[in-house]
Amino acid sequence: MTAMDVQNPLLGETTCGSLLQQLQQVWDEVGESDEDRDKMLLQIERECLDVYRKKVDQAVKSRAQLLKVLADANVELSSLLSALGVNTVVGIPEKTSGTIKEQLAAIAPVLEQLCKQKEERLKEFSDVQTQIQRICREIAANSSLNDQASVVDESDLSLKKLEKYQAQLQELQKEKSERLHKVHEFVSTVHDLCSVLGMDFLETVTEVHPSLNDSTIVQSKSISNVTLSRLAKTVLALKEDKKQRLRKLQELAGQLIDLWNLMETPDEERRRFDHVTCNVSASVDKVTIPGALALDLIEQAEVEVERLDQLKFSRMKEIAFKKQAELEDIYARAHVEIDTEAARGKILALIDSGNVEPSELIADMDSQIVKSKEEALSRKDILDKVEKWMSACEEESWLEDYNLDENRYNASRGAHLNLKRAEKARNLVNKIPAMVDTLVGKTRVWEEERGLTFAYDGVPLLAMLDEYAMLRHEREEEKKRQRDQKKFHEQINTEQEAVFGSRPTPARPPGTKKVVGPRGANGGGANGTPGRRLSLSANGNRSINKDGKRDARPVAPVNYVAISKEDVASYVSGSDPVPSTP
Repeated sequence: MTAMDVQNPLLGETTCGSLLQQLQQVWDEVGESDEDRDKMLLQIERECLDVYRKKVDQAVKSRAQLLKVLADANVELSSLLSALGVNTVVGIPEKTSGTIKEQLAAIAPVLEQLCKQKEERLKEFSDVQTQIQRICREIAANSSLNDQASVVDESDLSLKKLEKYQAQLQELQKEKSERLHKVHEFVSTVHDLCSVLGMDFLETVTEVHPSLNDSTIVQSKSISNVTLSRLAKTVLALKEDKKQRLRKLQELAGQLIDLWNLMETPDEERRRFDHVTCNVSASVDKVTIPGALALDLIEQAEVEVERLDQLKFSRMKEIAFKKQAELEDIYARAHVEIDTEAARGKILALIDSGNVEPSELIADMDSQIVKSKEEALSRKDILDKVEKWMSACEEESWLEDYNLDENRYNASRGAHLNLKRAEKARNLVNKIPAMVDTLVGKTRVWEEERGLTFAYDGVPLLAMLDEYAMLRHEREEEKKRQRDQKKFHEQINTEQEAVFGSRPTPARPPGTKKVVGPRGANGGGANGTPGRRLSLSANGNRSINKDGKRDARPVAPVNYVAISKEDVASYVSGSDPVPSTP
């Protein structure tokens, strides 16, 4: 067989045997000795062993590397499962089986899936922690946290820990929202207060923090504890300032109103300060009009009050006499007697002397007016009952005149009205004793509490009531005597009729002695409407009329019995009757 035959692929594959056979042929042709042939075969055998040995070493090395990769893959798998908090993953072989490459092929997709999941989880942790740090930085107002990147602990990327961070983030977001709401409320309150006080809102709010400007985005506004604290202090300061300004403005408004009323300022001039007086009784929360408490407005009111004060000093006499007239009117309505001429002379002397400050004089008169009102109020209950008593006495006087009218039952015009009035008058007259007793009791209590005598137009009320009770008692005795006398006359007339055969001409009944009431004692008009003057003096002293002025006319004393001449003649005729001729 030639060399061409050995290499010919058509004769079969080249093998070690075919090559050795070809080598034998070459040696034969060359004529190599057996010894050389043996050496060369030994050398070939050694070279073959070296090749096998190298291949085996390479195979062992490759297996070791694969085992190491498999071990690393298992470690990484365990680490990923532990970090992700996963106990098992679908696709991992439960038991170690198959070749190394088969095991690696089975683990590789699981590792790829877990690595991808880890990257996603890391991103989620990083986002959550970054937001947490940002909100914490906003709350703490610590700018040093800006440079600190969020560091994620890769050893624990479990869902439980992620949910914990997410819950923390939600709490912080809620707190941030609440803080933003508080900031908005504070800023809104500052805006309203600055508007009412006439202050620059932007300047005020930017002093707290520059981010609170209206032009900034809501989310970028500072929500730190320091900002909230400053806003709260600013609101408190503005509210206190508002309260102080309102108090000052109300004081000025009250002074303006008092001065206007005192000097009778026209409405047109008053309307110029409606923006001041409109808040005279308003509460702090009700004042919301922009500029209502501005400093220039308060200064304007102060200037006006000062101007009116100076004007008031120039009109002091007029004002003082007006106050005195008010005081006299209060005392007159309360039926308290005062010396008006002396009081006015004293006021005039004080003003002319210049020894007293006009404001002090007005204040003193105002104090007297307050005291007089208090005194009038303390007398009101008794005075109301005195008025009722006087009205009852007037009705009693009218009823007596009505009973003396012989034509009262005639069918004349208005007779039925008089009958009704007489019925009401009888009921009222029956209540007079109780009225007097009540008045006496209340008057004594009043006098004991104050240690003073209760006078009615200068006359002690208790003395007046005692006098009235005495006259009423005398009147009852007089009525009783007249009734007895009438019976006596009737008896004599009956005897004369039996003797002479006819009745004598009846004499006019004697006049009834009327009890003069507290009004009737001082004169009065017709129909039981006497003037409202009162006097208890038996010497005809001057009385006090309803206007609180003295009446110069002398009046009859309380115990004076008003009987007409005709009644006197009738009384004389009735007491000594003359029998008629038969």
